[in-house]
Amino acid sequence: METKNVDLSSLKIDRSSQSVRSSKTPRALGKFALWAVILAVIAGGVVLLKDFLRSAIEVQLATASLTSSAQANAVLTASGYVVARRKAAVASKGTGTLLFLGVEEGDKVKKGQIIARLDDSDVAATLQRTQEDLRVVEADLNDAKQSLERQRILLQRDMVAQAEYDVAEARYKRVTAGIEAAKFAVKEAQVAVDNTRIVAPFDGTVLKKNADVGEIVAPLAGAASSKAAVVTIADMSSLEVEADVSEANITRVVPEQPCEIRLDAYPDRHYLGYVTKIVPTADRAKATVLVKIKFKDYDNRVLPEMGAKINFLAPGSKESQAEAKSLLTVPAAAVATRDGRQVVYQVKEDRAVEVPVAAGRKMGALVEIKAGLKEGDRVIAKVDDKIQAESKVVLIGK
Repeated sequence: METKNVDLSSLKIDRSSQSVRSSKTPRALGKFALWAVILAVIAGGVVLLKDFLRSAIEVQLATASLTSSAQANAVLTASGYVVARRKAAVASKGTGTLLFLGVEEGDKVKKGQIIARLDDSDVAATLQRTQEDLRVVEADLNDAKQSLERQRILLQRDMVAQAEYDVAEARYKRVTAGIEAAKFAVKEAQVAVDNTRIVAPFDGTVLKKNADVGEIVAPLAGAASSKAAVVTIADMSSLEVEADVSEANITRVVPEQPCEIRLDAYPDRHYLGYVTKIVPTADRAKATVLVKIKFKDYDNRVLPEMGAKINFLAPGSKESQAEAKSLLTVPAAAVATRDGRQVVYQVKEDRAVEVPVAAGRKMGALVEIKAGLKEGDRVIAKVDDKIQAESKVVLIGK
């Protein structure tokens, strides 16, 4: 009977703890997932930030350019200008208004050719007056000569005194001297007239016209409105190059040393030359010595005042036209080997971009590029193992 009185309510299953645990399980999973996402974002951010903060490689660029073997093997390189050994600013020895100018820039002139003429009305009048004065004294000469001869005969016959003969002789000498003075006056006036004619001193080409018709020309150009030189001419057969060579390198230059000359205007054309003179003085301001280089041969494209690059070759070397063929080159240090391929690197958007090339022969510090680049392309000048495709780079001095 006691069994019947047992309270069965105590035998109920308590589900409250299960409900609590079941409610906590999804909440914990959600927190775990959230932390996992946060950690992933942080890890990705660290990777990106590390890549962003990674220091860029400093590089310099070099330009792919046409180079001859002379340029690559030159013992010294210098810059200079083409000049004419015979050049003159032609001016007048007289003063006057320019009435005639018969040449323009580029015209060829011959020695003695009249280039210009000044107003000669005043000196021409002086010349005419001196000529008339000469005629006057020449007219007196005949009378003085006859008078002296009569006095000489009379003196021999004792018909006149010695004093009268001496007077006639003195008059004759004065007339003779007057004639000589008049001739010199005519000559002087003629020179003044000739000075109004401006002539070419040698065969050449007119480089510059310094004055125009109507302007006043004076020998020293004392007035602000006057001009001294009328034209500037040069003997185009006497062109040479003047180059400034550093004092520290002047020992590498010797007389008769062969050179290669390249004009800035025609970089693909070379001219052969040799050293003719090392001027025996230095420019203290520039610390350079002037060296003159003569062309062995040149064409009409070479003009005075053109810029030039001079490659001083080793003494005794000979550069032929065939050997001087221009090749596309870059610094040898710019070419690297990657996976058995020869490559160079260009810079685009601060990244190194790999460019396959076909390299040829090496010429000193340069190497020939047969394919893959064109003249003017810019590449990283020195490549090492740090530089790979897509490496972050920064230009030095940028």
